[in-house]
Amino acid sequence: MKLTPAQLEQFDRDGYLFFPGLFNPDEIGRLAAEVPAIYAEQRPENVREKTGGVVRTNFAAHMYNDMYARLARHLRMVEPIKQLFDEDVYMHQFKINGKMAFDGDVWQWHQDYGTWLNDDQMPEARAMNVAIFLDEVNEFNGPLMFIPGSHKQGVLAAGHDISTTSYPLWTINNQNIADMVAKAGGVRGGIVSPKGPPGSMILFHGCLVHASTSNLSPWNRINVYLSLCAVSNHIRRFKRPGYIAHRQFEAIQCLPDDCLLKDYPVATPWKNGTPADELRGLWKEAA
Repeated sequence: MKLTPAQLEQFDRDGYLFFPGLFNPDEIGRLAAEVPAIYAEQRPENVREKTGGVVRTNFAAHMYNDMYARLARHLRMVEPIKQLFDEDVYMHQFKINGKMAFDGDVWQWHQDYGTWLNDDQMPEARAMNVAIFLDEVNEFNGPLMFIPGSHKQGVLAAGHDISTTSYPLWTINNQNIADMVAKAGGVRGGIVSPKGPPGSMILFHGCLVHASTSNLSPWNRINVYLSLCAVSNHIRRFKRPGYIAHRQFEAIQCLPDDCLLKDYPVATPWKNGTPADELRGLWKEAA
């Protein structure tokens, strides 16, 4: 899957691209069918909402689940990022984020690269996210919100919020958000929110400012995120557990386009449990 010149221009301007319905219902159905069992496991990779047992984020399912191991190598998700960086990429982070009906909590305004820089010492913003919808995303179930063009401001000042929700973020203060939204168009386009059917995909820059509200609707909103980083730009600090910020920097080798519908062999080295070294922050510099 190659981006067109017009798409490359749009990405440079806005910081994101949206592809409604890129994955078909059979592909998404197979991925969605795995989620209940993944969320039910008592593994450290499942981060739960502070209000109870509902999973907020699952990390690294591609290391122990066959379907998600194949998704992690899907050319529709990987090839556009290789094209944008003109370089092979590795998996920095893999998440299945759940905004569960009635219980899914807020994600505050932030830049992902802010966390990758502050916590992981990733040298440059040569990493970005690819997200696919496992559920329909509508205006009621906590869709992602972007400030178009905000990626062009580079890394913004942020505070480390470790108390508001169950997962700590480097968040941007309200005045900066208000200023950026006004600059991007105010009520006429200063905030955008891609919505669409299951199987839709978003690419967005690591510095694009984004957030999502809580989900008070009766509909789940589960998205899968691949955070892909240029191999030469790998992290230098192993502060966070390895299941959150991966420590293996090998280039992803893509599988054929039908890999979600056929059982191509893939490695799932954590199927019998997370290795002890991946459970702790090592606080050492990468070579």
